Amino acid sequence: MASSLQPMAEWIVAEAEEAATKTASGIYLPDKAAEKPQVAKVLKVGAKVKDIKAGDRIVYKNYSTTDLKLDGTEYILVKEEDVLAKVQTTVGPIKIKH
Repeated sequence: MASSLQPMAEWIVAEAEEAATKTASGIYLPDKAAEKPQVAKVLKVGAKVKDIKAGDRIVYKNYSTTDLKLDGTEYILVKEEDVLAKVQTTVGPIKIKH
């Protein structure tokens, strides 16, 4: 994990999820044809980050990150303002209020 990497201020350290390598119909995509992932798992947050914590999954702006490879692991650095949404995971049935 990013134990030696501590983000400053409003920056977030995350690990991008892998892009799909196969289409829904079963066609394998070459590396250049695969889309750049825009969902990542948050590893650490800077002191000024308010709404995001380690362990969250986030959706971020496509070309707003700084990519970094440290000790063989690839990380992304993204500012909190460039995070578009948090991915919510629901467990069990979804309840609808009337």
